[in-house]
Amino acid sequence: MIFSSSLLLLLMALAPPDRPQRLTSAPVYRYEIVRTFPHDPGAFTQGLVFADGYLYEGTGQKGQSTLRRVKLENGEVVQMRRLEDRYFGEGITLVGDSIVQLTWQEKIGFVYDRKSFERKRTFTYEGEGWGLTYDGTRLIMSDGSDTLRFLDPQTFKETGRVQVKDGGRPVPQLNELEFIKGEVFANVWGTDRIVRIAPETGQVTGWIDLKGLLSPHEAVGVDVLNGIAYDAAADRLFVTGKWWPKLFEIRLVR
Repeated sequence: MIFSSSLLLLLMALAPPDRPQRLTSAPVYRYEIVRTFPHDPGAFTQGLVFADGYLYEGTGQKGQSTLRRVKLENGEVVQMRRLEDRYFGEGITLVGDSIVQLTWQEKIGFVYDRKSFERKRTFTYEGEGWGLTYDGTRLIMSDGSDTLRFLDPQTFKETGRVQVKDGGRPVPQLNELEFIKGEVFANVWGTDRIVRIAPETGQVTGWIDLKGLLSPHEAVGVDVLNGIAYDAAADRLFVTGKWWPKLFEIRLVR
């Protein structure tokens, strides 16, 4: 069936805002909940990583931003470092024996010892800091736009950029990031969606629709979906959100 250009634009405008518009061949995934875990409803989740049997979590809000080590099974915070009140914490990732954390508009990042949470150094960058992940060679950073930046993990200098597109359409509002099996999974801020990205080209390889994870009662007073962690050893995918009372292990369904 062939549509006129005006009719196509009308169909795009009428498409539901909480699901991807199917104008490309990128597959859409739903989910099955495998397990549900407690999550601190006071945690404004900005970054999430799973390693050493624990969740590492970065939280935001000025005066409330933290770096945490959390027990997966019961949500207990076993170690925490508070950021100075002037900083709004953002994404985190692990690089060897270090934890790297961004801040939102302060243009400064922190490097901590992975065990002690002692701050080892700081670094600077241009623009805003949103999400952060590590592919084993490069840091990959989002800034709320449709662009992923690549940083050297030692010098933190930018080494390249790629624009994220679904077909030919840019995908803005990229937020929290996780590197999984060669792809970047990114929360799209303000939605219940995660976009899967080929980092070398920026092309979208799939969408994950996570609508309905929280019940209507649980969704009262919370903020957006944000937080992706992957347990590579056991092939487990975890997601949560800002001020969410639960963290979910999910299985993707095509």
